[in-house]
Amino acid sequence: MSRLIKRVSFSVIVLLALVAFEKPVATTNVKCMIQMTNYTGEGAYVVISLINPQGDYEETLYVQGKDSEWFSEISEWWKFYGKRRINIDAIAGETITGGARTISIVKIPTEKIDKGYSIRFETAVEDQEYHTKDVQFELTTASIKSKKEGNGFIRYVRMMPQ
Repeated sequence: MSRLIKRVSFSVIVLLALVAFEKPVATTNVKCMIQMTNYTGEGAYVVISLINPQGDYEETLYVQGKDSEWFSEISEWWKFYGKRRINIDAIAGETITGGARTISIVKIPTEKIDKGYSIRFETAVEDQEYHTKDVQFELTTASIKSKKEGNGFIRYVRMMPQ
């Protein structure tokens, strides 16, 4: 029995050592300005996601709007996030109202740039429309230095690496 305990203890120590020495994922910090259209009504929730080459959600990069009771209204993203309910470090404060702009820093995994991944901006406003792909573009070295037009509540997004 003590031999089994020693083997299990050794295995646990090895596993903990591997996790402790795991390299953190390198990220590229990108300043992101979101300019909203001049709509009327409540503030918009904006979710910025990393989309893999197959078109599936890979990671939530940023959420503008902190009242989690409304997250389920961003239905496509909620199908991904709601199952896992992982802790999101990049949840910002208030929603963004019509005509306003906000600037934030988005941390993008460097290894995903120029590898077929995309960035998606989803917007939802209470009692109004939900735009799954308000802005979506391929994640490339050039695109993280560009301005992209929106299709819904977002007028445009301007990106600039830090």
